[in-house]
Amino acid sequence: MRVGIGQIDSLVGAFEQNAARILERIDEARGRGCELVLFPEFAVPGAFPLDLVLRPGFVEGCEDAIDEIRRGAEGIAVVVGSIAPEKRRGVRPQLRNCSYVIENASIVTRIDKTHVPTDEARYFAPGPGAQTVDVASRRLGVSLGELLEAGEGPIDLLASLGAEWIVQLAASPFRVGKLRALRRQAAESAIENGVGIVYVNCVGGADGTVFDGGSFAADQGGNLVFQAPCFEEGLYVFEIDSAEPIEEPNEDALDLTRSAIVLGTRDYVTKNGFSSVIVGLSGGIDSALVAALAVEALGPSAVTGVYLPCAHSSCDSLADAREVSKRLGIELIEIPAAGVHAALREALPFDPVGFVDENLQARARAVLWMALSNARNALVLATGNKSEIAIGYCTLYGDTTGALAPIADLYKTDVYRLAKSFGDRIPNSVLQKAPSAELRPDQKDEDDLPPYDTLDALLLGLIDENASRAQLIERGFDEGLVDDVLRRFYAAEYKRRQLPPGIAVTDHPFGAARRAPLTHTYRD
Repeated sequence: MRVGIGQIDSLVGAFEQNAARILERIDEARGRGCELVLFPEFAVPGAFPLDLVLRPGFVEGCEDAIDEIRRGAEGIAVVVGSIAPEKRRGVRPQLRNCSYVIENASIVTRIDKTHVPTDEARYFAPGPGAQTVDVASRRLGVSLGELLEAGEGPIDLLASLGAEWIVQLAASPFRVGKLRALRRQAAESAIENGVGIVYVNCVGGADGTVFDGGSFAADQGGNLVFQAPCFEEGLYVFEIDSAEPIEEPNEDALDLTRSAIVLGTRDYVTKNGFSSVIVGLSGGIDSALVAALAVEALGPSAVTGVYLPCAHSSCDSLADAREVSKRLGIELIEIPAAGVHAALREALPFDPVGFVDENLQARARAVLWMALSNARNALVLATGNKSEIAIGYCTLYGDTTGALAPIADLYKTDVYRLAKSFGDRIPNSVLQKAPSAELRPDQKDEDDLPPYDTLDALLLGLIDENASRAQLIERGFDEGLVDDVLRRFYAAEYKRRQLPPGIAVTDHPFGAARRAPLTHTYRD
């Protein structure tokens, strides 16, 4: 049996557009001789709709789209993810995260998600139980959501109900190393239950989330027999009965991270109705990397660099900003910010010194970025990295200003690694210079922070591994350093709460997925 996987980029709430994209893939699948075509979880409403599902007309829009897809499914079987109401007499309607099984323009059945994770339970009730369905001459089991470890999910139950193949529809966000783990889980479940598994994932960016696609199939022996590309829309076709085992792809984590940020940036900008961005180029590594990623996402004509020298900006920084702009092929606007800074100083009823004056400079720049943003209808990209954000080494309403923070989930050492992947598009002078905010004479990050290799290793333990103070010290970190980083980390939570969305590439990004109170006295 020939099966098509419609790895699509749906837009939340764009029911007609999403349905049209699905119907295009159905037509293509029919033309390529497919008997069955599969689409991801949330293919119709877009992932993730969140509170929009509670708005009047949202669910009805999904139902209308499903009916349109049904009418276009002549001569082929379709499994597609959507949402639906579950109406019971005398009870407030509950919503279900579901899939529709359609064959020859008729809805065969609706299969609801049974394992509803905590973050979805606000919106969706679990379905009544697993079920199999006869479609396209096969007994299929359909499951929605992330693959679970063997023995923990619905796959064993579906197999016990006689399913020959399990179709797993997912809206699975990209994380470094996750796809390899999913293939391992699928192989273990396939072997344990004697069934084949087809994993279908969506692709595209939604706020700070990136869906990487990477749909695949494993046969009853756990062999990988099909692998769709990551970060690419398309219809991907394979023969379910005669597919031969293939080698597991050698996926480079750095390349995947770069692709995720590029796709996330492109979709955030374009899906929100914009076509261009502004990047404050300082001559440093962070802004150079953000500009390079933006060029890859949108093209050089859509990216404008802005250099805003203040009192302590160096000639080297100006030269580096110009060289980065030249190599990336982007426009560079140079606006002296010293006058704005001076006006802010003059407006205050006291003489600003120290951090007050340093932050005034950063906020003066932000005012100018936003004026250009308004004038050009372009989004500002914030250039902060995870190391700075973690310890509050940034200025609220200054360098944190922007609509999106592309590298907010990259530690500083990761920034250097990713920047090097751009080759000569980022000059060696930028890669090799000592990091500096240039907000006071001869300022260097190392004056205020430990070396980034040390800081990032500590932060990795603190954030990604949830290590305690005692555990960090046991790992060899200086006690005074640990206490200083912990103090800064907890004190900066209010800043993190107000940052623009960052593109998530790890399991522990800052932002919506993080749950930490602003006001507390806990210190581990």
